[in-house]
Amino acid sequence: MQLDKNNKNYIYSDEQLIARFQEGDENAYVELVNRYRDKLINFVYNYIGDLEISEDIVQDTMVKLYQKKHYYKEINKFSTWLYTIAKNLAFTEFRKRKQRKITLFSHINKDDKPYDIPANQPGTDQEIESEITNKIIRQAINGLPEKFKEVINMRDIDQLSYEQISCIIEVPIGTVKSRINRARLQLQIELKDLRK
Repeated sequence: MQLDKNNKNYIYSDEQLIARFQEGDENAYVELVNRYRDKLINFVYNYIGDLEISEDIVQDTMVKLYQKKHYYKEINKFSTWLYTIAKNLAFTEFRKRKQRKITLFSHINKDDKPYDIPANQPGTDQEIESEITNKIIRQAINGLPEKFKEVINMRDIDQLSYEQISCIIEVPIGTVKSRINRARLQLQIELKDLRK
């Protein structure tokens, strides 16, 4: 279960690992977690926008993988199945957060002691500019309609294939491609000043 340095591919495919895990090989589970943990955190973060909650959702995803390992059938790619679990958990959390009115009153200090605000020590101007650019792009993506935001995150940030996206959001590949193109056009319009 190591990386084959000659062709940069894993010795075992995801599907082989899940099959081994279904047969009781706990090491196969550990390898799957290691392969997908960071990718899924990025994927979920695109929906939630909170790293801590994203990590919790990914942990829940891995628990579900462990508990529901026998639900996977090699009809779809393993990654599609796993991303679908993560997406469903993220949407559940997103709906919960939307329903309850989140207030910032919890940040008020009841002891009347001043908060220490950490001083930012910025790096080079280039790092600052890059950070600002990334923030502007993130805001532009977040401003897209949900159906466009979802596919652009999956394709351009998470680098999922059109087929995987199609399976995860359960729409035809043509619709996926159309939404991605429309999202990119809208982002080009939003970000045209950024390129100057």
